Amino acid sequence: MQTVTLSPKYQVVIPKSVRKVLNLRPGQKMQVVEYNGRIEFIPERDIAELRGFLKGINTEFEREEDKNRDSVSPS
Repeated sequence: MQTVTLSPKYQVVIPKSVRKVLNLRPGQKMQVVEYNGRIEFIPERDIAELRGFLKGINTEFEREEDKNRDSVSPS
């Protein structure tokens, strides 16, 4: 764990070791979340970085309208 200091303008510098591990870039947007008395920074990723993110995940699912259509017996 590393300690950072809050500047008079409420800014913090993310340590280089953390920036490197998370591949953070200058100007990159981050979501800021308050959770159980803590502040969490969540990096937003570019669309290009997310390419292939869902590769290998089964994206087939039965929609509600398909379920309803299949359960209705023919008249």
